[in-house]
Amino acid sequence: MNTIRPWRTIERRKSRQIMVGNTPVGGDAPITVQTMTNTPTSDAGATIDQIRRCEEAGADIIRVSCPDQESTAVFGKIVKAARVPLVADIHFHYKRALEAADAGAACLRINPGNIGSSERVAEVVRAAKANGCAIRIGVNAGSLERDLLEKYGEPCPEALVESAMDHIKLLQDHDFHEYKVAVKASDVFLAVAAYQGLADAVDCPLHLGITEAGGLIGGTVKSSIGLGNLLWSGIGDTIRVSLSAEPEQEVRVGFEMLKALGLRTRGVRVVSCPSCARQGFDVIRTVQALEERLQHIKTPLSLSVLGCVVNGPGEARETDIGITGGGAGKHMVYLSGVTDHHVQSADMLDHIVDLVEAKAAEIEDSMNDAGQAAAAE
Repeated sequence: MNTIRPWRTIERRKSRQIMVGNTPVGGDAPITVQTMTNTPTSDAGATIDQIRRCEEAGADIIRVSCPDQESTAVFGKIVKAARVPLVADIHFHYKRALEAADAGAACLRINPGNIGSSERVAEVVRAAKANGCAIRIGVNAGSLERDLLEKYGEPCPEALVESAMDHIKLLQDHDFHEYKVAVKASDVFLAVAAYQGLADAVDCPLHLGITEAGGLIGGTVKSSIGLGNLLWSGIGDTIRVSLSAEPEQEVRVGFEMLKALGLRTRGVRVVSCPSCARQGFDVIRTVQALEERLQHIKTPLSLSVLGCVVNGPGEARETDIGITGGGAGKHMVYLSGVTDHHVQSADMLDHIVDLVEAKAAEIEDSMNDAGQAAAAE
């Protein structure tokens, strides 16, 4: 039920590939989903607990702030506990970058222009090379260099791109090329234009984000418009959806964005109607319950939940599992697009969860068998 049609495919911008720990970013690697912890890093236990929740949500890379020595002192412990690569977020003090690199950071998020002298940048680069760290250059419209603000009068796409190019040169002057770049802004138009300009100017991987996007609903809408525009045009190698919400929510929104564009297929893709007076069951509450209970499913599959028979059968034909509302609390279940059996309202939720779990296990077994067959050839 996950057939790819030519008119659904996106041709991605060709970028060179770097490694963030054991995770490839750029080139033909899948677009990775990132988030950032918000616990005090010095509280290693709380930070590890939050990292674990983000990992369960599917995070490929997680960023952790290292603003002080108390944070870098426990960063190594956090790295050892994490199952995904960690990016150490460094803003001003270059020594925090050196400490984080030595503690096992897979990547350093820095603004080279804020680190200080060329020699300090050189020290950070030496530490990154010695420890196999990548570097993420983070340009932000809210913290542009004073000379660029004076030159352009305000944050604009040209200023963001020029800032990025200046920072790239600082790294290249020290023969460092394992970097990715972000040019973030809270204004959707500004961010999109800046990324489009940067994509034309460089071949490095790009980290996408609409910074300070807002709360769960507003921030999701802004990020979907901005990042969706860029991803649809093939731009972007790793993304972070910046929300005033729990980090694991950022991960879920990021995957939903990529799933909608056919760029990642992790977990259950739900097709559901907005509900109306024709509905044979409470669609809204049913979908909410199913999304909550199916979060543990990582296998890509599709589920349609439609309240009546107007569009239900048509949507069900395109999904792995479907449920269409019927009369007298009796609803039709579709398997692989074909009508299969009925289920009563009282049993529906548990029944659908059981079907999805069984289908996921079936797909996993099939994938494992295919992998073993390929290995045996």
